[in-house]
Amino acid sequence: MEKLVLTIDDDKLTHLIIEESLVGFCKLLHAKEGEEGLRLINEHKPDIILLDIEMPGKSGYQVCQEIKQNADTKDIPVMFLSSKEALIDRVKGYSVGASDYIMKPFNAQELMARIKILYAYRQQCVKLESDINKANKTAAMAMTESGDMGRIMRYVGQSYHANSLQTLSEFFLGFFTPLNLDVVVVFWYQHKSEFYSLQGGVCPLVQELLAQHKDAQRFVDIGESTIINYPKLSLLVKNMPVDESEKYGRYKDLFPHILEVTNEKVVTMERNEKNYQQAEQISTALEDIISQFNAQNITQSNVAEQFCAQLEALNTAIELQKNNLNPADIDSCISQLEHTMQLLVSANSDLAFIKYQFEQVTQSRSEFLQSLRHKVEDIELANNQDPDIELF
Repeated sequence: MEKLVLTIDDDKLTHLIIEESLVGFCKLLHAKEGEEGLRLINEHKPDIILLDIEMPGKSGYQVCQEIKQNADTKDIPVMFLSSKEALIDRVKGYSVGASDYIMKPFNAQELMARIKILYAYRQQCVKLESDINKANKTAAMAMTESGDMGRIMRYVGQSYHANSLQTLSEFFLGFFTPLNLDVVVVFWYQHKSEFYSLQGGVCPLVQELLAQHKDAQRFVDIGESTIINYPKLSLLVKNMPVDESEKYGRYKDLFPHILEVTNEKVVTMERNEKNYQQAEQISTALEDIISQFNAQNITQSNVAEQFCAQLEALNTAIELQKNNLNPADIDSCISQLEHTMQLLVSANSDLAFIKYQFEQVTQSRSEFLQSLRHKVEDIELANNQDPDIELF
């Protein structure tokens, strides 16, 4: 980039000497008095200003003060050109913000050497200011990210205690409230879609939009809106700061963390719901079997008592009629005994079936418990490893 030097002096000869001295080194601007010089400074922002002290109108000291009081020009180095050599004049020049002071008349080599030093000084100041701005931005970003991660950790703790989608959605949406973002979340839960937003209801158009992009890529940008998809939920940010690259990039790095945590929470809730339903089914089956067993046990006891009573009656009849046995009576007793035996066989068969059902339910219960143990082991193994959170 070409160097730009502004000379403010009412002496034409000084302008000529400076132009001859700096030819090929920089581009020159010329002003004959202070007001014109200030106008050129505000318009062109030169790298260096050569300023005479004694001029018509505003003096060089006054012009320098105005330059240094302007936030846009205060960092431009000013070199005074003066025939005054007294120490008090130099001190006054430095007191109003000048960076150098050269006596008139000056030679070309001295002027060139001083201007090169001032230009190097100017470049160092520009670089230092840029470095400071970058450092401030980095520090601000680090503080922001630290705050973001702290809120994520708080959300993780909150989500651990969420036992319903309603509660989980309240914690989830609460994360975005300080960011002033208008968001909608949908949970893809047990083959159903559950929509939540800070406004309460979600209009059909937004529901359709999220449903259509459910199986799309991780990030979908639609104008100022962004959809972020995970297997068990999708997030719609209606006012994503797409025009603010730093904030937009930070959000695209940040949001997958909370969506990853929420996705795993929904998976866990679905698994717990399935386990609960399976446990309910097993409990119902066991209660039914126990009821059948008790009823059949009562039936078998009654049949057994009836069988014993019939045997005793037959034995009594035989003892009483040893000398006068009636075959018809014996056949009748035998027929009753055979009927009772059939009832006992039927009761035993029913008990065998109940036993089979009980064995099946017991096996299902064992498989269910084994499945739960494996899941606990998998969770413990996952907790002992560093999870890689997929950002994109």
